[in-house]
Amino acid sequence: MPQPEAELENKLIDALVKQGYSFVNIGNETDLVANLKTQIEKHNGVSLTQKEFGQVMVHLNKGNIWDRAKILRDKMQLTKEDGTSVYLEFINQEFWCQNQYQVCSQIKNEGDYKNRYDVTILINGLPLCQIELKRRGLELKEAFNQTHRYQRHSYSANYGLFQYIQVFVISNGVNTKYYSNNLKQNFKQTFYWSDKNNKLITDLFAFTDDFLEPCHLSKMITRYIVLSEKDSTLMVLRPYQYFAVEAILDRVKNTPANGPTKNGYIWHTTGSGKTLTSFKASQILVTNPNIHKVVFVVDRKDLDYQTTKEFNSFSDGSVDGTDNTQKLVEQFTNDTKLIVTTIQKLNTAISKIRHLSQMEKLKDKRIVFIFDECHRTQFGETHARIKSYFTNNQMFGFTGTPIFEQNAASLDGRKRTTKELFEECLHKYVITDAIKDENVLKFSVEYVGRYRQKESQNELDIEVEGIDTQELLESPKRLEKIADYIIVHHDQKTHSRAYTAMFCVGSVDILTQYYDIFAKKKLEGKHNLRIATVFSYVANEDVKDSNDNIELDELDNFDFNKVAEPEEKYQKLSLHNRDKLEKYIGDYNKMFGTKHTTKDSQSFYNYYNEISKRVKNKEIDILLVVNMFLTGFDSKTLNTLFVDKNLKYHGLIQAFSRTNRILDDKKSHGNIVCFRNLKNATDDAIALFSNKNAKEDIILKPYGDYISRFNEVYAELLKITPTVDSVNDLASEDDILEFVQKFRELIRIKNTLSTFADYEEQDLVMPSQDFEDYKSKYLDIHDRAKISAKEKVSILNDVDFELELIHRDEVNVAYILMLLAKLNIGTTEDLEKKKREIKELLEGQIQLRSKKILIEKFINENLPNITEADQVEGQFEEFWSLERANALITLSKAENLDLTKLQEVIAEYLFSQKLPLVNEIRPMLTVMPGLKDRNTTFTRIKDKILGFIETFIEGV
Repeated sequence: MPQPEAELENKLIDALVKQGYSFVNIGNETDLVANLKTQIEKHNGVSLTQKEFGQVMVHLNKGNIWDRAKILRDKMQLTKEDGTSVYLEFINQEFWCQNQYQVCSQIKNEGDYKNRYDVTILINGLPLCQIELKRRGLELKEAFNQTHRYQRHSYSANYGLFQYIQVFVISNGVNTKYYSNNLKQNFKQTFYWSDKNNKLITDLFAFTDDFLEPCHLSKMITRYIVLSEKDSTLMVLRPYQYFAVEAILDRVKNTPANGPTKNGYIWHTTGSGKTLTSFKASQILVTNPNIHKVVFVVDRKDLDYQTTKEFNSFSDGSVDGTDNTQKLVEQFTNDTKLIVTTIQKLNTAISKIRHLSQMEKLKDKRIVFIFDECHRTQFGETHARIKSYFTNNQMFGFTGTPIFEQNAASLDGRKRTTKELFEECLHKYVITDAIKDENVLKFSVEYVGRYRQKESQNELDIEVEGIDTQELLESPKRLEKIADYIIVHHDQKTHSRAYTAMFCVGSVDILTQYYDIFAKKKLEGKHNLRIATVFSYVANEDVKDSNDNIELDELDNFDFNKVAEPEEKYQKLSLHNRDKLEKYIGDYNKMFGTKHTTKDSQSFYNYYNEISKRVKNKEIDILLVVNMFLTGFDSKTLNTLFVDKNLKYHGLIQAFSRTNRILDDKKSHGNIVCFRNLKNATDDAIALFSNKNAKEDIILKPYGDYISRFNEVYAELLKITPTVDSVNDLASEDDILEFVQKFRELIRIKNTLSTFADYEEQDLVMPSQDFEDYKSKYLDIHDRAKISAKEKVSILNDVDFELELIHRDEVNVAYILMLLAKLNIGTTEDLEKKKREIKELLEGQIQLRSKKILIEKFINENLPNITEADQVEGQFEEFWSLERANALITLSKAENLDLTKLQEVIAEYLFSQKLPLVNEIRPMLTVMPGLKDRNTTFTRIKDKILGFIETFIEGV
């Protein structure tokens, strides 16, 4: 028998008390406020009158989650009744162990609905950590959904003290995860804790011993939550990010300035959030009085801009960009503590005579340098020059793909590795760790071309094995066949353009040929793909300051990590190619109504940045590149990379990793489609950057394996339900659950299969009509689970049906609002067409059926009076609140129900998911029905209550 939730809760409280928390009995907000007064007085060593404490409560009861996170970290100036002034601290950030720790359970709080919270950790009286438990065997996502309900329904009630929560913990005993208090979060942004060797700590009580230890929890809250200015959200670091920052801080603190191992590097795989890690390390280091400056160094102008923007998105104004070398020199000589710059500008600052008089005084200052992507340009003269110029330097590197002996380039007759330049690896988190933790996706790698002993849809009549001549590679016939393949398979790979693609090629000349082929075929009506490109347009003589220089507009003139085409193939760009780029930018301008050009560098730079945004926003279907965007570009909406380019080692992993960012359930992997034979190069890269046996952990299995697994699961499904109709005969909830789990696995496998070029329905044993019929039964069960009339919690309520794998998109009220916001754009004819599309969408989506009439009413009556797109959401919320209040009154009058008691019953259902019992419905009735009508009346009332919840609360 599964362990009951209450037993799990009691054992957790016992474990927390042993950790040093004091148990306090708090039943409601009144108790919470009284305890808060006592704890604030104790923490600050003061005594407060009720009037003074009233001022404190007014101060605390301001703003939303974001505002309160800042209030928590600031001190409050309080003028006492005797005229004296004191500063009150709500949490000690410098000495984080010196706080007051308490634990309580089952606090009741009433907002729109009554809620009761499992276990709450109080620090100095404020609820800063909320723990929600589910009994063993239930899916963890249900606990996550429950915290989101609390956020919507009751956390902001009254004084809103629960909006001070910084960290949530969810657990079913076996699996335990944590995440920050962020309304915009989804379940994929919840994290397991681990030790420093990346071994997961999932058991609730092991997690409690490690993560919830009082000092550690307050350290996480005070040091390792970032208040992101960009979205006004809280971001908590993942365990590997935490251990990396701690390792850097320890090295800075405990290593003598000129010690033998004062430097170090962090090996965190691409896509694991290195920017956030390096920002947090920088942010903490600048508070160290023994450090004169922290300098974050990137190797390209575009990354300088991008990193400055990202750092400032974490903390507004934390970095002032260095537009030129003179600005950089000024930052070195003034009181700026954190500098973000390119290695080129840094090199100029210490090597050009005009800057040396100002820079000389800094030579002996203790400066910490943090190098981003240190696998790229840290192996030439510039690195050595920086190291020798700043005599009291300490250097740290971040890389997803270190340089080892095997992949090191030879400079001056010797190979330099990451270890040689940065000494010890301080923390490692490789791609297999990230895939295991579900922080990045696996890759599906397909090889397209004429391979020996191969029959496949990928059997394209182009040579791939033994190609060694430029003539063959650039054959127009070959390029046209590849373009045709991409046109045919693009929508399949990108789930009908739910995601975007990138196509990387071997040279600018080949790129221009591909672009022209795609453009010609578009004019012929053979496709409607939105294709854009960006590539270099200036020649190498403009490189002035350093032989390490790789500026944005020269990127494609350089060997990409020594992994692209041999360097001699990069010819200085001809005027012809620049004219080509100008023409392609002209095509882009027509597509998007812009005015970019190559005629000045700033306009080209703006074009580059705008393309980046449009790819992320899915406004570009395929981005054609040579080297640009293959490193340092993160787009969750990109899921496919077409490759006609030789890649190896770190360059291969970097390029492939553009596709494997986590987004949603439908994006199950990154697609890599190779038009060259990169099989051995892929195997070698995986072996180098994880281990030789890691291939199956990183690369999806062959197509045939998924077909076999689908057919196996189908056979298992038939044992449970031999026919579609037999689903109706499933006797118990356990049997229904078994069916749901089997069919859900079929959906998952089919979602993966659908992106393979070889995929054909007839390869599956299951007839396609049977799949659709079983799917209907699956959806029926989903609907019944939502409106079940049973008077107990159904185990099906705890199942994630993953409907997004069935639907074209995740369509909910938020999605509809996004479409409504676009309705004021276009002609009258366009508007009517868009309205019809929205109405058809409402009709076809299960989760929106109950809301269809109301949304149509809003479209017809309210929308014509809205003039600005950004007003739609606010107006809709006002409309929805009024309709909800009216519907509740209508329900109470129609069924003779006491309105206040009806609201209480709905609140209880939202907390417990239990339908009201007969003895709970009876007191609501103001007029009792006759004896023979009572059962019918009670059932009807329960159905109406569920209908109200489904319409006005669920999915809103």
